[in-house]
Amino acid sequence: MKGSSILSALALAGVSVAQTPSGFTPAVEQKLEVTFGTKAVTPGLALTKADTARQPTIGLSIPVNGTYVWMMIDLDASTNFVNPGAGQPATYLHTVIRDFKASGAASADGITTLTSTATGPVSWFGPAPPAQNPPHPHRYTNLLWVQPANWQIPAAANTMLQNQKSGFNVPNFITAAGLDNPIAANYFNVTG
Repeated sequence: MKGSSILSALALAGVSVAQTPSGFTPAVEQKLEVTFGTKAVTPGLALTKADTARQPTIGLSIPVNGTYVWMMIDLDASTNFVNPGAGQPATYLHTVIRDFKASGAASADGITTLTSTATGPVSWFGPAPPAQNPPHPHRYTNLLWVQPANWQIPAAANTMLQNQKSGFNVPNFITAAGLDNPIAANYFNVTG
């Protein structure tokens, strides 16, 4: 009995850090609710390019009382977009949108939807992995930060957002942007 309780606790602990892919830094425990149309994302869910063509709805199941920054990054891109197999593995920054706030009260299932009228600093660019042989799923990781009051994007962070999309380094961005670690995350897979 005691052994099964320990195993259950370990299993729950493993689930609690599974909102970001294995090995991703920083690891995030809180789930970011990400929904494409009627498809709610669970960590690692396989979706198609068509499923993810439009910007998702995002939300939180924890109290929402601030302003937030959302990012989506492809962890499995290549430095060679024309012939991915000939390039080196690289991350690719897809989207960063600021000024997300609660759009109303939480739903019956406890989710508060977040919305923003901003379109950047990096506007929505949906998943578009190229066809590869053999097929190779790309992990699209969504991160949410608390946006500091009166936050202006520092020059170094803005340079990264505009000029360093291939090979984008999230920990370096966090430092350059003056943000704390993300408060919520989720990821899904899309194969070209």
